[in-house]
Amino acid sequence: MEFIIKIGQFLLSLSLLIVLHELGHFIPAKLFKTRVEKFYLFFDVKYSLFKKKIGETVYGIGWLPLGGYVKISGMIDESMDKEQMALPPQPWEFRSKPAWQRLIIMLGGVFVNFVLAYVIYVIMSFTYGDTDVTAKSMKDGYWIDNPLLVDLGFKTGDKIIAVDGQKVDSHLDVVKNIIKTEKYTIDRNGETVDLQLPVDFLGQLSSRKVKGGLFKLRFPFMVGEVSDTMVNKGVDLKEGDILLTVDNKPLRYYDEVGDRLMAYKNQTITSTFLRGTETITRQLQVNNDGKLGIMPGEDAKRFDALGYYDKTLKEYTFLESFVGGKDKFVDQVGGYFDQLGKIFSPSTGAYKGVGGFKAIYDVFPSTWIWQNFWGLTAFLSIMLGVLNLLPIPALDGGHVVFLLFEIVSGRKPSEKFLEKAQVVGFFILIALVLFANGNDIFKAIFN
Repeated sequence: MEFIIKIGQFLLSLSLLIVLHELGHFIPAKLFKTRVEKFYLFFDVKYSLFKKKIGETVYGIGWLPLGGYVKISGMIDESMDKEQMALPPQPWEFRSKPAWQRLIIMLGGVFVNFVLAYVIYVIMSFTYGDTDVTAKSMKDGYWIDNPLLVDLGFKTGDKIIAVDGQKVDSHLDVVKNIIKTEKYTIDRNGETVDLQLPVDFLGQLSSRKVKGGLFKLRFPFMVGEVSDTMVNKGVDLKEGDILLTVDNKPLRYYDEVGDRLMAYKNQTITSTFLRGTETITRQLQVNNDGKLGIMPGEDAKRFDALGYYDKTLKEYTFLESFVGGKDKFVDQVGGYFDQLGKIFSPSTGAYKGVGGFKAIYDVFPSTWIWQNFWGLTAFLSIMLGVLNLLPIPALDGGHVVFLLFEIVSGRKPSEKFLEKAQVVGFFILIALVLFANGNDIFKAIFN
């Protein structure tokens, strides 16, 4: 079921982004009376899953889910239709249109990607608002279990008070600019400590097989489920019970449980739990691995109510949501450009984190939550837009570079030159795709 949910989100998001991106090319092409021969979701190598001709355009769905395309008459693209290009230019062809019209057609897909992301962020701001956790409410700091952070000197209980010299007011301030962060200032038991991240921090992070986040909020051990095969299967525990003591010693956070129980292997301990507003006492068996066999649960609202942290909600009016959406959009676009800068700088090692389709699939959660789905779709739309702006001949950005040259110089590159550039760009793209998906395979095998 988890696979179905994840692949469903992946395909729905990908299909939505592809169709809208190609519509960004299709609509201005039609407005400028340019013939569009094909409009495809996914690639139709050899055959199509579905196709139907309406007017002069064939609409279809291919079997290879690596993208999509529109085939515009008289345009040198991945189809490399040399026969058509050898014929005299026709009024309805792309090559016969003024340079400014061709530029608008080529920028249409990226424009739609950016507009889509902005609209999603506006709607999310109005519908969900912004949730965050205040820094001052995290009285006992963060839970640090990432081996890389531990190696760099971070410890559970550290309070982050500044990032690159900027005061931290909330949890979001700590995690939102991790890509370009160089220094964290922490409060450790009343002592101020500066911890510097290495230049290749992102590369090291990508090389390690670690699940979960970097700076984790601390929360209590709440009962989610007691497995029928575990040692405490007959104990009267209910979902939502919160562990308060172990052997009559107070225990506040989930991250403290593991070390505490190791001292009680194969023993029975007296523990108290909070059930609603009442305190109950139970005898629990600790197995020879120092575990209780209880699956933990999570309830952010309840943890907030119990004072583990102060969760805030910023709500937007309809008009305010346009500003809130703009702020999210600008932050995400800036962040993605920062990420690209790191990737193209070998010293950072960030290229090790480049992933392909499996990496995109993995970012979707195993439960279908619309807020998460739309947030990821907006980010992927920005990613698609930015990548298409790269000045590689086979991408929109490559076509844009040649069109800008034509507009500025008044000279149009020859069709032979454009054909050769398209071939070079195609091989660059293939290399990038192989590298990204090869990274996925490498991590799956060796991490």
